[in-house]
Amino acid sequence: MKKLTAILTLTMILVSYDTPAFSQTINEADTELCETLKYALINSLREPIDKAIFEIYKDDEDAPEGLRWDSYDTEILKIKQLYGVGGAYELTLKVKPFYRAHITYGEDIIVVSADGELIDYEHLKTYPRVYFN
Repeated sequence: MKKLTAILTLTMILVSYDTPAFSQTINEADTELCETLKYALINSLREPIDKAIFEIYKDDEDAPEGLRWDSYDTEILKIKQLYGVGGAYELTLKVKPFYRAHITYGEDIIVVSADGELIDYEHLKTYPRVYFN
């Protein structure tokens, strides 16, 4: 009987110290987690997107100097999984370069790999440039 009592007591002690682990992602951003991940992904691809914008507008004589783009105004149109789960990914983005106080100059489709390689780009539309005195 003493053995049974000792085993039950030991079992109760071990079970009571088994604290369940609940994990929760901590999002320290001003947006929902999904939006935060989207912006983080797009910002991690800044270099190939900048390269594509330079290539698209380098021969445009009317293009304003210093065209920029923002991740919050960039759309992810498609994420293509190339080699199965955990393999390479290809992202198709719609980027709207702007100048000055966010005056949109164009719309472009840019295809990049998740590891930061520029794959392809296509210019869709150019907006008329606004001139200021």
